[in-house]
Amino acid sequence: MPRTGFKGSLTGPRVDVMVDMGNPFLNLTVDGFLKIGTVGAAKAAVEETYNIAKTGSISQHKLEHSLKKMCKEGAYWGTVAGVYVGMEYGMARVRGTRDWKNAMLGGALTGALVSAASNSNRDKIVMDAIAGGAIATAAEILNSLS
Repeated sequence: MPRTGFKGSLTGPRVDVMVDMGNPFLNLTVDGFLKIGTVGAAKAAVEETYNIAKTGSISQHKLEHSLKKMCKEGAYWGTVAGVYVGMEYGMARVRGTRDWKNAMLGGALTGALVSAASNSNRDKIVMDAIAGGAIATAAEILNSLS
């Protein structure tokens, strides 16, 4: 039986910003903060642009609100990414190997830390740790497939 298929790949732009803090841990953490923080800010910018276009009106108040949201989202996403990258790097250093387990442990610790900073519900913190570990592990496995 004849078969048809499609095979291709999708790649994004590669942006390298080098900030030398004098320590590999700090370098990776700041790099993660800047790159993912930019993604968070861009997400907020697109959402706000859509909302402004949908309403059909623009004002200084809306622009100020949009800028504040972009800064807040960028800082939040960047902080989470910086903590994750630092945790994963720390796990690799402590364990002496680089594998998916570092991503899992780094994601779980990041999920727990971010959750504990924003609430005190133990069950929520545990669930966020599990989610962080699962997401980081899945990302690491998908990264290794390419």
